[in-house]
Amino acid sequence: MRITISGLPGSGTTTLGKMLADRYNCEYVSAGEVFRSMAAERSLSLTEFGLLCEEDPSVDKLIDERQRAIVLKSDMIVAEGRLSGWMIPEVDIKIWLFASISCRVTRIYERDGCADTKTAESETLAREASEATRYRQYYDIDISVIDIYDLVLNSGKFSPEQLANIVDAIAVHC
Repeated sequence: MRITISGLPGSGTTTLGKMLADRYNCEYVSAGEVFRSMAAERSLSLTEFGLLCEEDPSVDKLIDERQRAIVLKSDMIVAEGRLSGWMIPEVDIKIWLFASISCRVTRIYERDGCADTKTAESETLAREASEATRYRQYYDIDISVIDIYDLVLNSGKFSPEQLANIVDAIAVHC
């Protein structure tokens, strides 16, 4: 089974993706992890790296191409990333996670060790704006369009375990 999980920063895509990969005993690939590691390799913040990506489209395209190639080599994989649902149509289930900005900022603050929640919010909104601009320019994709997804879930309302159980109910039919 191939599954994609997408959502804005802090929506819980990584948590759910890893949980599903463990649950289904399949491979896990994350565009966000690739993005973060590429930023760290260049000693750049996520915001700074996002600005670099705006100047050099090849960086974003490389992330997307690598993830797509990995997914298409496997029949049992969970692919997590903002554009995974758009870039990899050959999957069984496409999932979009959403949560309020306050929920997402709290998660990002705790995960990334930002100085404070205001900084986390500012950096998150800047990153989202940068990504939305790049996706529209590079691929003519409006990230706010979610009707391509099979399942849209509120990760601010449900725990990761509850979200995984909802996916289980759908996955048995794939």
